[in-house]
Amino acid sequence: MFAVFAERADFDDPVSAVRIGEQPPPATPDGWIKVSIKAAGLNWHDLWTLRGVGMWPIVPPVVLGVEGAGHLESGEPVVVYPLVTDPDWRGDETLDPTRHTFSEKLPGTFAEHVMVPRRNVLPLPEGLGLVEASVLGTAWLTAYRLLFTKSGLVPGQTMLVQGASGGVATALIQLGRAAGIRVWVTGRDIEKRKLAERLGAHRTFRTGGELPEQVDAVFDTAGAATWAHSIDSTRPGGTVLSCGAATGATPETALRRVFRDQISIRGSYLGTRDEMLRMISFLHSAQITPVVGRTLPMQDAREGFSDMWHGRTAGKIVFTR
Repeated sequence: MFAVFAERADFDDPVSAVRIGEQPPPATPDGWIKVSIKAAGLNWHDLWTLRGVGMWPIVPPVVLGVEGAGHLESGEPVVVYPLVTDPDWRGDETLDPTRHTFSEKLPGTFAEHVMVPRRNVLPLPEGLGLVEASVLGTAWLTAYRLLFTKSGLVPGQTMLVQGASGGVATALIQLGRAAGIRVWVTGRDIEKRKLAERLGAHRTFRTGGELPEQVDAVFDTAGAATWAHSIDSTRPGGTVLSCGAATGATPETALRRVFRDQISIRGSYLGTRDEMLRMISFLHSAQITPVVGRTLPMQDAREGFSDMWHGRTAGKIVFTR
């Protein structure tokens, strides 16, 4: 089976650990079905795997990829929900202590096909192609849960998105604008800020720059590099939401500001299957098409990994077959 996989872990040079070639086909547990992958989105999760960091022990070779879209053996087009949980678990899938995604305990989606539980396939959203749908399971689902489940924001309030061009950031911009929220965004360079404006950001600022006023909620996907600015940028009684730590997982926190001004800090991880269904419905009603910055044939996947690792992103990167 053709696949993109991690041959080993390399914390400092993860792109060097990417291999493209043949891997054994995945097993077929009872009640699971095969999805022939046609498009799959690249995520920071894949780089963390290459760096040897994850919720579960990583034993190379590991077929990479968390999300994707393709066809069942019947020909039906589907999108993959990424979280696999204990069959006996009830409630929020993201809180199951045994939860895992594809490419953790199971082969991932950067391959000819992937085996998934039946509940992990959803019909292709109306109005979207396989490329656009392939990015919904991770970055877009994370953004939807952050905004609509965790933030408490209502139309007319102001949100700040730290980072203008990553997958979660671009999804937050599009979702926030459609939800009637004033969207502010930071970006490292003018091109990234222009991208944010094209996607619907009301205002953009340089990374770490002073804002005209503090905001109701800040969405931080970077971690250590932006955390202090996120706390400083939040109004008294506001919320900082964290869903990633690409620049480090142990930032310093101004605790006096947190307790004095009663700032809430909320973490979020992916989303539930029901949230993914609601997100799909919202995208259809709001006529939102997820922005895809670049598509590459899966055999050229190393180039996409290099772009993400070096910050050369302008929306999601998608690998196609």
